[in-house]
Amino acid sequence: MNLLFIIPVALALAMDAFAVSVGVNLSQKGLSKVQTLRMASSFGFFQFIMPVMGWLAGQTVMEAIETVDHWVAFVLLFLIGTKMIYESLKGKKKEDKPREDQTRGFVLLLLSLATSIDALAVGLSFAALGQTVFYLSVVFGSVAFLMTVIGAKIGPLFGRVAGRRAELLGGLVLIFIGAKILLDHLG
Repeated sequence: MNLLFIIPVALALAMDAFAVSVGVNLSQKGLSKVQTLRMASSFGFFQFIMPVMGWLAGQTVMEAIETVDHWVAFVLLFLIGTKMIYESLKGKKKEDKPREDQTRGFVLLLLSLATSIDALAVGLSFAALGQTVFYLSVVFGSVAFLMTVIGAKIGPLFGRVAGRRAELLGGLVLIFIGAKILLDHLG
């Protein structure tokens, strides 16, 4: 497979990870290097493993997964985005507990799944074409890692512009990404 074909596909697949990392950065009011590395590693790993899983599943489950993958991504991103919007609008007091770290635990798992479901479909497609995906998966995971780091670095610029409503903006970004995924697959 030609690298000139692989890189644009990898960038397209990584755009969700990029946008989500910007949104998470907004909601967290900045990410530490450890949080950025944890999120980038998780997004990169899922972008690596999902095409492999799709390829292994092969044509037997291809049609069943293709009918719901966009809905799963939409619901996950919608729920997380809605939670972020709710948190921003309820107006926490300074003495309240700090916001949940979205770069760890179940939330990170959901974000990683939501941003990599389309990579599963790519793996299924390559199985249908009789292509192997390991090399592609390495490139996809590496590009997703890099784009997540870039998104996390750009996030504070948006945070300064958005001010105290940064978490609201981050939630809206996640919902928009979910809606875009859904609309791309439906239309």
